[in-house]
Amino acid sequence: MKIEEIAKLMVAKGRGILAADESTGTMGKRLKSVNIESNEKNRLHFRETLFTSSAMKSSISGVILYDETIKQSSSQGIPIPELIKKNGSIPGIKVDKGVKLLAGSSGEKITEGLDGLKERMDEYYKLGARFAKWRAVYSILSNQPSEQCIKANAHALARYAAIVQEAKMVPIVEPEVLMDGDHTIDKCYEVTSKVLIECFKELKINNVKLEGTVLKPNMILPGSSCKKKANTDEIAKKTLDCLKKTMPKEVPGVAFLSGGQSEVEATKNLNAINKINDTNFNFTFSYGRALQQSALKTWSKSMQDTKNVQKVFDHRAKMNSASTEGKWEEKFEKNFAA
Repeated sequence: MKIEEIAKLMVAKGRGILAADESTGTMGKRLKSVNIESNEKNRLHFRETLFTSSAMKSSISGVILYDETIKQSSSQGIPIPELIKKNGSIPGIKVDKGVKLLAGSSGEKITEGLDGLKERMDEYYKLGARFAKWRAVYSILSNQPSEQCIKANAHALARYAAIVQEAKMVPIVEPEVLMDGDHTIDKCYEVTSKVLIECFKELKINNVKLEGTVLKPNMILPGSSCKKKANTDEIAKKTLDCLKKTMPKEVPGVAFLSGGQSEVEATKNLNAINKINDTNFNFTFSYGRALQQSALKTWSKSMQDTKNVQKVFDHRAKMNSASTEGKWEEKFEKNFAA
C-alpha cells in the first residue's frame, strides 16, 4: 500500500490513533500512579488488553508502539504488530529518542534520534510498522520559544519525515506547544502558528510528500495556569483558524494530541472542531492518556477483569470516534457506567 493511502486510512472519519508509545519510564509513572509494579509483563498485559478490545476494529485506525512493545508477542504467542493488524488497525512506532537541552539556548529542548534512524526504520518495517512518530516540544515563556528552538526542531522533524518516507512509511509530525504556563489562548495561537509555518517550510525543503504525512499538533488552548479560561467554541474556532492559515492543502488530515486535557475535555474539544470544520481536512485524535486513563484505573483494581477494562476503553474510543464526525453529545458520557 502506498504511503498516501496509509495516511488517509490513519485519519479516516470515525477512527483515530491510540498512542501506546509511552517509554518504559513514562509507563512506569503511569503504573505507579495506580499502585501497579512496572515490569515488562505488566506493561504488555495492559497494552494487550486494549489491543484485543472490540473498539480496535471500529474506532482505532492505528496504534503507536514503543520499541519494547513492537518486539513483544501476546499471551497467545502472536507478535504484537500482527495482533494489531488482525484486530483491524495499522501498527506504528515512536522513533525519537526523547528531548535534550538545546545547546546555546536558555533551557529549551531539542528532540534527538536521527543517528542510525534509517537502519532502525528498516528493522521496524520488517517487524510490521507502517507509520512512525517523532515529537518536538516548545514551551511558552516571555522569551520562549526562541527562533533557534523553532527552527532546530522543525529541521529535525523534516529530516526524520524524509527518512521515514524513504522506508515506505508514513511520518506523524508532532510539534507540541506545551500547555504548561499562564499564557493566554491568543499567545498559544501565535506561537503554534509560527511553529507550524516553520515545520511545513522545512518539510518542503526536505522534499517530504505532504500527501503521505499526518500532522499531530496541539489544540489552541490557554496555559494550564492561565486565569482567563476559554470555552469550547473559542478553542474550536481558534484551532480551526490556525490550521486553515498554516496547513498546506496536500496534507490529508490532523490527529490531535490531547496534551494535558482530561478524557472528556479532549473528546468535547475535538467534537466542537469537527462541528465547524469547513475544510477538506479530516480531524481525528491521537490520544494516549485521554484514551487510556479510565481503563488503566479499572485494570489496576482487577488486572484479570479483561472484560470490564475493555468495556471502559471501548466507551472512550467510541466517544472519540463520534467526535471525529461532530456527533458526540455530553449525555453519552452520563449514560455510561464503568
